[in-house]
Amino acid sequence: MEKKDKPYGYELIMDLHGCDASTFNRESLDAYFEKVCNAIDMKRSDRFWWDDMDVPEEQKQTLAHTKGTSAVQFILTSSIVVHTLDILEAVYVNVFTCKEFDEKVAEEITKEWFGAKEWKTTFIERT
Repeated sequence: MEKKDKPYGYELIMDLHGCDASTFNRESLDAYFEKVCNAIDMKRSDRFWWDDMDVPEEQKQTLAHTKGTSAVQFILTSSIVVHTLDILEAVYVNVFTCKEFDEKVAEEITKEWFGAKEWKTTFIERT
């Protein structure tokens, strides 16, 4: 298989802990998507949510590894995905795009937005 000179895409993977769980809601996440997309010059498209909003009380998630909000912000060149875990005060973020972007800018905005006390990031060039 012939290697290309340029990667197909770029992926920033962030695991954030000790976060401010008050940011784990649709309004805050929508503002986060807007801010990070503007900062890394990505054009936003559709956004989709999964959470307990409008779910009957008996069907709401209560386990530490499932209680939270997930969102997919499609961008012109792929997507940004966020999973929050309220009880664990953790956020997991993936920024994947075929357009180059400044991963350090996205990382700093994300850490600051969620008030992370600890984090681990990985940046991958996809081939």
